[in-house]
Order: sequence, then C-alpha cells, then structure tokens
Amino acid sequence: MPSIFAEHALLPQGWAATVRIGVDETGRIDSVEAGQAPRAGDERVAVLLPAASNLHSHTFQRAMAGLAERRGPAGRDSFWTWRETMYRFLDVLSPDEIEAVAAFAFMEMLEAGFASVAEFHYLHHRPGGGAYADIGELSACIGAAALDTGIGLTLLPVHYAQGGVDGRPLKGGQLRFGNDLDSFARLLERASAVVRGLAPDARLGIAPHSLRAVGLADLAALADLMPEAPFHIHIAEQEGEVEETLAVHGARPVSFLLDNFGVDGRWCLIHCTHMDADETERLARTGAVAGLCPVTEANLGDGIFDGARYLAAGGRLGVGSDSNIRISFNEELRQLEYSQRLRDRARIVLAGPDESCGRKLFDLALAGGARALGRDGGVIEAGRWADLVALDPAMLDDAPAGDGLLDRWVFTGGREAVSDVWSAGRHVVRGGRHVARDALAARYRAALAGIGERL
Repeated sequence: MPSIFAEHALLPQGWAATVRIGVDETGRIDSVEAGQAPRAGDERVAVLLPAASNLHSHTFQRAMAGLAERRGPAGRDSFWTWRETMYRFLDVLSPDEIEAVAAFAFMEMLEAGFASVAEFHYLHHRPGGGAYADIGELSACIGAAALDTGIGLTLLPVHYAQGGVDGRPLKGGQLRFGNDLDSFARLLERASAVVRGLAPDARLGIAPHSLRAVGLADLAALADLMPEAPFHIHIAEQEGEVEETLAVHGARPVSFLLDNFGVDGRWCLIHCTHMDADETERLARTGAVAGLCPVTEANLGDGIFDGARYLAAGGRLGVGSDSNIRISFNEELRQLEYSQRLRDRARIVLAGPDESCGRKLFDLALAGGARALGRDGGVIEAGRWADLVALDPAMLDDAPAGDGLLDRWVFTGGREAVSDVWSAGRHVVRGGRHVARDALAARYRAALAGIGERL
C-alpha cells in the first residue's frame, strides 16, 4: 500500500509536521515518522487525524429521514408516536431495500469522517414476524453493505423478546424483531459467519435491545454468552421507560443494571439520558461507554445527557448516528456540547480550563467509540488499524493545523471539510466523495422509489 504523507497529523503525543504513515497489507499502521519529506507515490493530504467510530446506528431508518416530521392530529407528539411511524415504515422493507439503504448510510458515514460503525441490527424477520429461510438473511444484507462500502463493521445482532418491561407479548412492527433465546443463538451463529466473510477488522458483538424488550433471565444469559465481545443496550432513553422500570423492578434502569450485572468496559449504554446524579457517577466509575446520539436525541425529544457530571466522575463516552436522520460526526459533537450550554446557560461546558472544546470532544469520541466497537483504532500509532481522516483546511477558512482547526470543524464546519478517509487502510473516500458513490446512490434512489410506492 502507498504511504500517506501529511503536512500535519495528530499523533498520540500531539500535533506533528511532515508525517509519513506506512500501512501494511492487513490494513494496520506499520510506521509513523515525523519530520519527513514527501516521496513519489505518497498519498498526500494537508491535515490527518485518527478517524472515529460510529458507536450506534440503525441503518434502515436512513430511508425514513423526514417522514416523521408532520405533527399528529391530536395530543403531544413524542418518541412513542415517532415509534409507531417507524413500525409502519419498516413493515414495507424488503431485504434488497434494506441492503441498499444500509450501503447508502454506510457511505455517508465514511464521507462524514467515520471509519467504522456498530450496527445495532434488530430487523430480523419478514413483515408480520414470519421467518426467512435463512435466519440471518438480513444480517447478511448488512454484511454485504459493509463489504460494498469498505466501512469497518461491528455487527450487533439484537435480542428482542417482549413488548415492554412487564413482559407483554410483541405486537405490530415489533414482530419483525422477535426471537427467543434458542432462535437468537442460531441468529448469532449465522451472524458470526457473516462477519467471518468480511475484512479482518470486522467484529461481532451482542445487543439486548433494552429492558423494555429483554427480561432479566434473558439478559443474564446474554451477558455470559460472549464475555469478551462488545455488549450494547438501549437504556433510560425516555421518562416513560424509567417509570415502567421503577414499577416492575423497583429501581431506575441504570441503577437496576449496575445492581444486577457486572457492567464494565465492554458495555456500551446507549442514550442513558434520564439518569439521576448517583446513577451518573456510578456509571462513570464502571469504565463502560455512554453511547450518545445527540442529533437523534434532539430530533426525538429525548432529553439532555448530564455530560459535565459524568465527565467529572471520569466517564467515557462516544457518539453515534442512531436514526441516521442526519449523518455527521462533527454535528454530533456540536449538538452534544450545545445541549449542555442550553441546559446550563453557560459556554464551553464539557472542556476543562484552558482546553480546546473541539479537541476535548474529538478525543472523547475517538477513545469511547473504539472501545465500544472493540476496535483497535482511534489513534495514529503503529500496530493499530489505519482508520484515518484527512481534513481540507480550505473548507475551514484556511485554519492552521492544531486544536483551533478542530474547534473550527466541530463548531462551524460540515462534511465538506472531509477530503479523504481510510478504514483499516481501505482508501474509501477521495476528494470528499466515496469511491463508489454513483452506484450506491443510484441503488438507494431505486430503493426509495419502491418503498414510497408501498407506504
């Protein structure tokens, strides 16, 4: 593979000039040298950064972006009314359409500067809940989309067994998600085969959907199933979920997890929006990652994560695109900080004294995302996956390299500032465009047309 020469690069020890990075045939960084001169054949970029991991995505929802923005005829619109729209939408999706939408969303993630994604995949069956002949057919669609786009995939097959914390049966759109433990074990085995057919950086994890969807016995069984694998769960996203968990289990959701399970660094708790102060500080001490999706959380009216308290207690966090209504790494970071500012009526809440806010948010997301995916990335260092993103300073008012450039990107920039992306050495974005954009976009448009005819 050609070496990558950067005028400026962000290394573990800080910013460095004239850096050459070698990548081996497996997609790992094999050398990092500063103070070099460019050579013929080098891939040359202006500013090179470690690329982030998107720690939470439901790709099929990319195709419904904008379809749930009309207020209902009566009552207050909420997450729960949005969920009913989502259930109706997913009931028309075919496997080919799911694959096309996933590939388009993965392409947009790469163009936004993400090198990898944890796909929280809970769409398993036919409309109405009937099984496909291959229990992992839709998992295979996600794997094919990852292969077509070159994104680094951590596939998280989701266990979904009940319709609420009280154990009521699944109904309606939920029927496409449902499995018991035996069928989920078969699904996991098939998903493992899908992952083995991808690039060497692909990984498999497990995701109990939520305390709403998984009972205590199932959750305990899943926690013991693959003890070294990433383990993700939705938790405390909505006040109604907190109230229902209190009624059934006598404890708030995050407290219930911490009291009954060995939550540690392989866990990623998605949203955890509605925690009290004790839960926030206790979660921070476990080493688990708080998986935040600020753009989706704002769109759904979820609430605001207590970021300042959590970070003060030493907590880890990362960001994800969740519903994919807008796929943008830097906008997730911006929305996270702005939510804190609006709540506290203060500026620069998540950075410490004399810290760049853009740099602080960027570093948190790099480390938390890599940990949540079980991915050996998030830093430009020999032996790590070559997950890299290049920025074009011309798209950021010609800001000089350094933390100030990250401040510009996070708080003023957009996806247009991303010029190149490598995922485990695969050079998948060049000049701001995915290398297969035209074909992927054409397939996505065709899928949208078919979906629209059946909605």
